[in-house]
Amino acid sequence: MAQDLQGRKVPSVTLSTVPVTTAIRGKSTPVELRFHVGSGFHINSNTPSAEYLIPTTLKLDVPTDIVVGKITYPPGQQMSFAFAPDEKLSVYSGEFDLTVQVRPLASVLPGKYEIRGKLKYQACDNAACYPPKQFPMEFEVKVIKAPPPPQKNPAQSPHAHT
Repeated sequence: MAQDLQGRKVPSVTLSTVPVTTAIRGKSTPVELRFHVGSGFHINSNTPSAEYLIPTTLKLDVPTDIVVGKITYPPGQQMSFAFAPDEKLSVYSGEFDLTVQVRPLASVLPGKYEIRGKLKYQACDNAACYPPKQFPMEFEVKVIKAPPPPQKNPAQSPHAHT
């Protein structure tokens, strides 16, 4: 657990190890990212319940020939806290998964590609919110060629039997 110099816990978000995802050129492939919010903290969801709250967002830098499609965020948990007991906030706590659609272009060379990014979030505990942070993260995609289409048996020429 991360702690600052005064011994207080400080909010942290971590990412589970992401196995290398194999993606076929020209096809969209989902990559699952599992994040962990430090114990005792929560972060705003991607769709917080008030305009002044900072949403959790993932920004990715991808190699030129790889396209990131939709990033799917889970729905937040509706929770209320001591600082706003009458308000339900949409938050993530504990573990939450994001799914990133990755599509290597048909022209990309097969091989491993590193995709880096930052998860922007604002963490809060039951009493206060902390300044927004960016958590740098990365994962690898192994791009392969599409398997050849199944071969049909060549048409048999009719044989005349005499």
